[in-house]
Amino acid sequence: MRLRIKFRKYGPVRYTGHLDVMRFFQKAIRRARIDVAYSNGFSPHQIMAFAAPLGVGLTSNGEYMDIEVRSITSCQDVMERLNAVSVPGIEAISVKVLPDNAGNAMASVAAAAYTVRFREGREPVTDIAAVLPAFLDRKEILITKETKKGSREVDIRPGIYRLTMECPSSMEENPETGGSRSITLHMCVDASSGGNIKPVQIIEALLAEYGEQLQENALIVTREEVYMEEERRLVALDEIGIVC
Repeated sequence: MRLRIKFRKYGPVRYTGHLDVMRFFQKAIRRARIDVAYSNGFSPHQIMAFAAPLGVGLTSNGEYMDIEVRSITSCQDVMERLNAVSVPGIEAISVKVLPDNAGNAMASVAAAAYTVRFREGREPVTDIAAVLPAFLDRKEILITKETKKGSREVDIRPGIYRLTMECPSSMEENPETGGSRSITLHMCVDASSGGNIKPVQIIEALLAEYGEQLQENALIVTREEVYMEEERRLVALDEIGIVC
């Protein structure tokens, strides 16, 4: 039986890398006494798979981990057991039983949704609300990506599925993130292994069009959801499976 666990990652834990998060869950699953399945061989390990790793410094409301178990009492029981042994900043928010034909979380990822804010005092001079329509009307948006084989030019426009801006009337500071409420961007972008666009790449490309450079550590990025593609539409990973 495979379970898909959706969890949040926030607070100081956002500076913890993917491998450390994986090790944390391996220990948490043992402490929670979840009847997890192990691989065969000389060095058995828990059978688990994570969706697209979250970048260090980013928070998330939609992270996913698939695990294989031999038995469970209920999905609710698994979630409560995990949260009881968790640390501040990592919180399981749903558990579902996957159908036999479901792909694993890592292989399923096609897109991700993000909320992006600017830190107080690090907002750009460029009027993003004014220039965003023209930016999105472009047939191509070229950026330079660094790879193991060197740098190459990539067109990211086909991978920007949605990009909107929210301009709230309140200019006060966001109490949760410390960021300004004056500029909030919502985007859904390609997160597949072949595309994988980062929010910072989009903001840098937009500002570069108008001769401005993104300030260091200017963005507060939250991943809101991760999607798979099914019949030419994007489906959130937690829409797959049932609550038992």
